[in-house]
Amino acid sequence: MRLTLQTDYALRMMMHLALADGVLVTIADVAETFRVSRNHLMKVAQALAHAGLVETVRGRSGGLRLAQPADRIRVGAIVRKLELQTALVDCFPGGNGTCRITPACQLKPALFRAREAFFAVLDEYTIHDLVAGNAGLRDILTGEAA
Repeated sequence: MRLTLQTDYALRMMMHLALADGVLVTIADVAETFRVSRNHLMKVAQALAHAGLVETVRGRSGGLRLAQPADRIRVGAIVRKLELQTALVDCFPGGNGTCRITPACQLKPALFRAREAFFAVLDEYTIHDLVAGNAGLRDILTGEAA
């Protein structure tokens, strides 16, 4: 399974926010850190906020922060929120439904199980797991050693 660019950016943004430990981070800061489009990250932040994963604060001193502790945010939950609307194959919800063998196909249940196994592995990890004790990541994202 290949993740969309939106999900990739969302996971990176979540790790960045986890390292900020509750301090507001601007989209501009995240965009500069990852060298990605600010406009694209605005859409990602909006999706994360809509999913209840990120809290947004408007205004001059505004920014983003995690909506709950990093050790309570499962990677699988993030990926599910952002990827389930994307069809793995045509016969999945969100696909174009043009597959002729759908009525007799046994591939769909196998792919469904594989997708669920993929999510189950991601559910084993939290955002905290991805950043805790990772001094190299902290240095790259915040410019300061742990």
